[in-house]
Amino acid sequence: MEVSKSSSKGQETEVRELYQQIIDGWNKRDANAMAEPFAEDGELIGFDGSQVIGKEEIISHLEPIFADHPTAPFVVKIKNIRFLSPEVAVLRAIAGMVPPGQSDINPKVNTHHTLVAANRDGNWQAVLFQNTPAQFHGRPELVEQMTDELRQLL
Repeated sequence: MEVSKSSSKGQETEVRELYQQIIDGWNKRDANAMAEPFAEDGELIGFDGSQVIGKEEIISHLEPIFADHPTAPFVVKIKNIRFLSPEVAVLRAIAGMVPPGQSDINPKVNTHHTLVAANRDGNWQAVLFQNTPAQFHGRPELVEQMTDELRQLL
């Protein structure tokens, strides 16, 4: 099923905004704000491989992280949004982090973000958000390439 050009632009904007809400929640260190865009049965897979399902579990998972660790904000670049149907989209982005008190991206925590979003009753929700380390083992030039691409956003 093909999405029309006019409706797909609006939907693409909504999916971008959904992703940005998740990122803003992280950057504000606000577990509730980060969990808000998720569907009730939404899943979060963290940088360390942790998997949590449901808004309440996401909040419970994030609160101690924000309370006990000086988390760095994300710098993100959306690479692609693909609609699998008019109601399902996959967003792919790259992300880096600038540690607190520093001004440059730490390449050791570069990551790929994958968001699967579903439009349920006219409301886009995060069904899955996965944060995958991008270390490109044995290929340091790819780490540097990603870091340079993200630095352009600073």
